[in-house]
Amino acid sequence: MFKCWSAAVLILGFIFLKSEGRPVKEAGYGLKSYQPLMRLRHKQEKSQESPRIEEFLIQDGFFGSCENKYCGLGRYCVINRETGHVECACMDHCKRHYKPVCGSDGEFYANHCEVHRAACLKKQKITIVHNEDCFFKGENCKTTEYNKMKSMLLDLQNQKSIIQDNKNPKSDNVSQKILVDQMFKYFDADSNGFIDSNELTQMIKQEEIGKDLSECTLYDLLKYDDFNTDKHLALEEFYRAFQVIQLILPEDQRLSITATTVGQSAVLSCAIQGALRPPIIWKRNNIILNNLDLEDINDFGDDGSLYITKVTTTHMGNYTCYADGYEHIYQTHIFQVNVPPVIRVYPESQTREPGVTASLRCHAEGIPNPQLGWLKNGIDITPKLSKQLTVQANGSEVHISNVRYEDTGAYTCIAKNEAGVDEDISSLFVEDSARKTLANILWREEGLGIGNMFYVFYEDGIKVIQPVECEFQRHIKPSEKLLGFQDEVCPKLENDEVPRCVWASAVNIKDKFIYVAQPTLDRVLIVDVQSQKVVQAVSTDPVPVKLHYDKSHDQVWVLSWGTMEKTSPTLQVITLASENVPHHTIHTQPVGKQFDRVDDFFIPTTSLIITHIRFGFILHKDEATLQKIDLETMSYIKTIDLKAYTCVPQSLAYTHLGGLYFIGCKPFSSGVSSRQLVVDGVTDSVIGFNNDVTGTPYVSPDGHYLVSVSNTEGLVWVQYITIRGEVQEAFAIHTNLHISDIAFQPSFTEAHQYNVYCSSSYQTDALFAELSSGKVKMIKSLKEPLKAEEWPWSWKNRQIQGSGLFGQYLMTPSKDSLFILDGRLNKLNCEITDVEKGNTVVWVGDA
Repeated sequence: MFKCWSAAVLILGFIFLKSEGRPVKEAGYGLKSYQPLMRLRHKQEKSQESPRIEEFLIQDGFFGSCENKYCGLGRYCVINRETGHVECACMDHCKRHYKPVCGSDGEFYANHCEVHRAACLKKQKITIVHNEDCFFKGENCKTTEYNKMKSMLLDLQNQKSIIQDNKNPKSDNVSQKILVDQMFKYFDADSNGFIDSNELTQMIKQEEIGKDLSECTLYDLLKYDDFNTDKHLALEEFYRAFQVIQLILPEDQRLSITATTVGQSAVLSCAIQGALRPPIIWKRNNIILNNLDLEDINDFGDDGSLYITKVTTTHMGNYTCYADGYEHIYQTHIFQVNVPPVIRVYPESQTREPGVTASLRCHAEGIPNPQLGWLKNGIDITPKLSKQLTVQANGSEVHISNVRYEDTGAYTCIAKNEAGVDEDISSLFVEDSARKTLANILWREEGLGIGNMFYVFYEDGIKVIQPVECEFQRHIKPSEKLLGFQDEVCPKLENDEVPRCVWASAVNIKDKFIYVAQPTLDRVLIVDVQSQKVVQAVSTDPVPVKLHYDKSHDQVWVLSWGTMEKTSPTLQVITLASENVPHHTIHTQPVGKQFDRVDDFFIPTTSLIITHIRFGFILHKDEATLQKIDLETMSYIKTIDLKAYTCVPQSLAYTHLGGLYFIGCKPFSSGVSSRQLVVDGVTDSVIGFNNDVTGTPYVSPDGHYLVSVSNTEGLVWVQYITIRGEVQEAFAIHTNLHISDIAFQPSFTEAHQYNVYCSSSYQTDALFAELSSGKVKMIKSLKEPLKAEEWPWSWKNRQIQGSGLFGQYLMTPSKDSLFILDGRLNKLNCEITDVEKGNTVVWVGDA
């Protein structure tokens, strides 16, 4: 009887369970699966030492009177301590398992168990709703918690990146954008460019990202940052969610061209826009300008604009701007600097007899290149052009054949460009020889005045040579006394039978004086051009070997070796060099390590449009550095380190177009040349190598041509520098001359072009090259030069000297004679013999 009753109870219990409507399919639980869950629940709570469960276990055991009591989902069985009756209570906790679902109450739940526990606590029926909309209706995720969750996601992604890339974590904006890009790509499982709730669910399961750290979930990304409410997250929405700034740069503003005139101020504005845009960073030649204390670029403005004050041609070039941390979005500014024309004519005045030929030449420089025109007595000559009156070389020369009296007049050359106009007058007088005055003979006839002469310093003193007819105009002998002094030009030494002069470097001072070094006498002589006499001797430190005239400050810099072994080199300066005053040397300041190890120095030369040079450089022996000096104060400023490029500087050249310095580096070995370095004169930073160009650099007087001589490789490299400061690709001229020296000469056939002449250290030929075309010609039979050991003062054992802006002639010495070359005809003009060791040559123009 008892057994039957027990069976009936079991059957009724089963029916009761079914009548309770356990949602097998909906809830996902069956009887067999639910009981193990309850056991796990008890085990879990036992491990958490819940007092309530402990009492229950102690009194009733694990399978006490609740053993056959089923309370339903979200509940569990307990025994009332007061009544001892079995009761059902809402579960305190659910197993930590994240399988998100939505309830019919509109709430979001971590798993099914949480839904049923909530139904128990709320005492209402809550079913599972398969509608993702409910994911976004919850209010548990507040802004603070949401931001915490996003920070957590970034941290997780950063840790993943560190593991993958083995890099240190970064905190700047670039790093954050990279992290967000990586995270978006990771979340976007199907790579369609959008993230939906299914992909978020996949991430939650895959990464086990639950509600451990906040009340927010990945679904809140769709709730808060799906701005177009399409239930997808695009990359831009993802950026906005994680505060990755979106910047805007219109396509038509990626490149901007700005032009200003030299001497003015300029403002470059950055077109990159965007909410919360970071500070704007400016670069020039890939060097960040914001952190540099620059004299003329020192204010970047509240709007990120770049301000340049006192614009010079050194400022031209490309500038790029970008928002800090977003370097991939940048705007390029091409900054052009226009310079009004500066013009010179030659001759200023001339007298010609009827029937001869007269030429009037005009040279103008400016940026952009000026256009030339001519007036005669204020009237345009273009309508009057004929076989007798022609304009040649792109307007730079007026040629009049068979001159007549009516050709007399004032010929005005006019140069124009975008920045301005300049003009100058060349006067022509046509008259019979009988009417010529003495002044005309002395001052107007080419080659018959005291100007337009070569001064040659050789063993037997100084010779002044007129190149047209190759005539001596003056011979200053070694025994000649200095004007007003008892000292001789070259005193006789004890072992010499006759006085012999030893000369090193010489410089022209405004066509008024010539300063020339006498290294064995520890002095510099000053030659007065007007009187053609030596007027003063200036004592220097021992063994003066190199002079340079700094026209900007009217001072001569003197490099002395101290001894022939260069054991104690020094730099001295002679100030007021062009003044008729007693001269003396002063030492550079401060006297310190920057000056006492000087091996060489470099000061750029002035030109028609660049009349002021502020800085120079000192080179130390076998040191990979450049020491920058202020020419005005004669003091050290800073050191530019070249060690990273393993460059020991050996020679320098400078172009004002973009303010670039070209550094010839010491060869690694006898057969391997080092590539040239390029230094930005605005930032004093190394830009990098000048492609594969090697050797000693030279820059033409207008700054447009860079000629580099690499005797190791037997190459002459030619590069053109544009009016934007861009250095174009080089072409190479192959030669085995082993070039000693070069001289630039303006072209006689093309305006704004230059030719170059090169002398040889060993051979008897000279090289002519037309720089615009690369056309080459050899001028032969110039005899052997001095041997290198006979000229210890520099590597230029055969000098070549041009004759200025309008000069037609060049001079180069051999061992015991002089050769004058005709630059217009590209041939030898004449040889002057019996001039031994005349390797110091200076040209004096219109004095």
